[in-house]
Amino acid sequence: MNLNFNTSLANGYSSNSQIARILTENWVLNNSYCPSCGDLPLNEFENNRPVADFYCKTCSEEFELKSKNGKLSSMITDGAYSSMIERIKSDNNPNFFFLTYTKQWTVNDFLIIPKQFFTPEIIIQRPPLKATARRAGWVGCNIDIAKVADAGKIFLIKNAKISNREIVKETFNKTLFLREKSKESKGWILDILVCVDSIKKDIFTLNDIYSFERELRLKYPNNNFIKDKIRQQLQVLRDKGIIEFVSRGNYRKAKYG
Repeated sequence: MNLNFNTSLANGYSSNSQIARILTENWVLNNSYCPSCGDLPLNEFENNRPVADFYCKTCSEEFELKSKNGKLSSMITDGAYSSMIERIKSDNNPNFFFLTYTKQWTVNDFLIIPKQFFTPEIIIQRPPLKATARRAGWVGCNIDIAKVADAGKIFLIKNAKISNREIVKETFNKTLFLREKSKESKGWILDILVCVDSIKKDIFTLNDIYSFERELRLKYPNNNFIKDKIRQQLQVLRDKGIIEFVSRGNYRKAKYG
């Protein structure tokens, strides 16, 4: 991957947002590969397509690009709240690329969050625009990627360092099974993944996970068997290679490259 943008494409443009869009989209087309199958290049959809920006001809995965100047932050500004909620609940919601770049037009971070990790909980509604605004009453949203489990934040480039392509593919494909789960089952697995991430050690115990029982009970008030459900989800994550069984009641976190 070449981490430098082709700035010659910006000649004749004066709008910073337009320049950024042209340079970042061109960079993805010429440098990125499909995180699912590894093929390149990606292909661009026609302009103004409402759902996605790029797609892979080989495996048909679709991607939308969000980019910003500066460091990657946990809160990412997006468009209309209602449209975003509708999109992530649909069957054809895309995966999301997040690209950050420097003032010198070089890539700093480039990651993908697979679509199965997008839930309404990570979409934060912003206050409506004031009555004096040109689009009075319009409601936007932010994407809180801090609420996404580590397994769903896959860096192709991190701090200007290019990740191993095979590790990216392996990590992306490990969680594809979530797309086949019901809404409730997927929710449970994602919640347990976040609990695992919150434990600040690589090897953790069943009791470490049980410490989240109270907050899980608040989220699932109709479930009277929270500990049973926790063990069930740990079994799923172990079978999928996302966590490793070490010994009775002990597990090891996966490493994400």
